[in-house]
Amino acid sequence: DVKLVESGGGLAQAGGSLRLSCAASGFASNDYVIGWFRQAPGKEREGVLSIYISNGRTYYTDAVKGRFTASRDIAKNTVYLQMNSLKVEDTALYYCAAVAVRGPDISKMWMFEEMYDFWGQGTQITVSP
Repeated sequence: DVKLVESGGGLAQAGGSLRLSCAASGFASNDYVIGWFRQAPGKEREGVLSIYISNGRTYYTDAVKGRFTASRDIAKNTVYLQMNSLKVEDTALYYCAAVAVRGPDISKMWMFEEMYDFWGQGTQITVSP
């Protein structure tokens, strides 16, 4: 069974940094996409970024482009989300999601939660002014 476990959430001040991790298990190969999503109170869940594990290609939503960076450690089956220059509006519950797929075109379509089959439990990020 596929399992995703997020970690690294917490508190930060505006302008600060945090790093989230998403440890994946149960995939038979590196042909899968990890997406990071977030849901702020009273808002719908939105896509933040996606990364194809096999080749590391990424897509970032405009709201985080230039501030957030995704990377992967294939040996550890872990994706990292480095969040810099945090803003108060980044406050949300962050989820990682995954789907097995071969050779995807990492684009905006991977910002939709319907593309994913597996979800982690979420980790809270709170950014104070």
